[in-house]
Amino acid sequence: MKSGGYNVAIAGATGAVGQEMMDILRERNFPVKELRLLASERSAGKKMQFNGTDIEIKKLDKDSFSGIDIALFSAGGGRSKEFAPAAVEAGAVVVDNSSAFRMEEDVPLVIPEINPGAAAGYRKRGIIANPNCTTAVTLMALKPLHDIARIKRVIASSYQAVSGAGAQAIEELRQETLAWAGSGDMKPSVFPHQIAFNIIPHIDTFLENGYTKEEMKLHHETRKIFGDNEIAVTATTVRVPVFRAHSVAVNIETEKKISAGEAKEALSRFPGVRVVDEPQNLRYPMPIDAAGLDECLVGRIREDYSTPNGLSLWVVGDQLRKGAALNAVQIAELLIGEYI
Repeated sequence: MKSGGYNVAIAGATGAVGQEMMDILRERNFPVKELRLLASERSAGKKMQFNGTDIEIKKLDKDSFSGIDIALFSAGGGRSKEFAPAAVEAGAVVVDNSSAFRMEEDVPLVIPEINPGAAAGYRKRGIIANPNCTTAVTLMALKPLHDIARIKRVIASSYQAVSGAGAQAIEELRQETLAWAGSGDMKPSVFPHQIAFNIIPHIDTFLENGYTKEEMKLHHETRKIFGDNEIAVTATTVRVPVFRAHSVAVNIETEKKISAGEAKEALSRFPGVRVVDEPQNLRYPMPIDAAGLDECLVGRIREDYSTPNGLSLWVVGDQLRKGAALNAVQIAELLIGEYI
């Protein structure tokens, strides 16, 4: 670890994930020497507070990274492709939250509890990719099961909070809810349809195979993170009128049978996972309970009676934290603990 701390930049500091990154750096006492906040031109000059100090936001450009050790990117895929190489050239290691680099062969895709050793691959490009938020939450529940009985197939249906679409999406749900309460008009702009009191089975763009990009991300990223290109993954991703925390119903088929008891035991031992599974007491994971938590909550664990080696479960996680900002900061902790 570097004496005196590290110079850290957040690209996209004013967004929902960027603000969460700041909170988590503070909460986890990350050794920050200098924090540089970067955003679009319209936010430049404004100030945000970190550890009691007002920090002026600077415009994100290719000259923003001089002297930076670690650059946390949450500015969107296009901005990452444009500015991440400049950050690397300036000497920073980039942890990128977008989809820009996830599936590139020479860029590691890392969830620290699952494949921390993959982080060493940052030396090839100077970049480590953060997985999709739904992937991160889902795989936290699947990895301990995959370790005891290899998973052959995954069927997942997600129930994704509006905060996964950014700060404007949160505001849209709030405004539509207020409009409904006041019998006013709802005018969706972030989502293609009204989201208040509705669900939308459509996240990201549709592909030729009928799936959306969001659904295919779970397929491709699961294989890369687990290092297993034989796992079959099919998903349906759905936007729901919840402010924060994604939920995923998962059905898996394994090479050998896992009992519900064995699954609960394996999950309860896994770091970053908490088993909440007391249906007799009406206790199971819900977004309202997972919001703001670092852990992913897993419950409704049951053997699938329709197939010999099947298991069904329900996982909920705060996608702004473990699905994005927390995972990025954990990767930064890996870097300073092992590599930088």
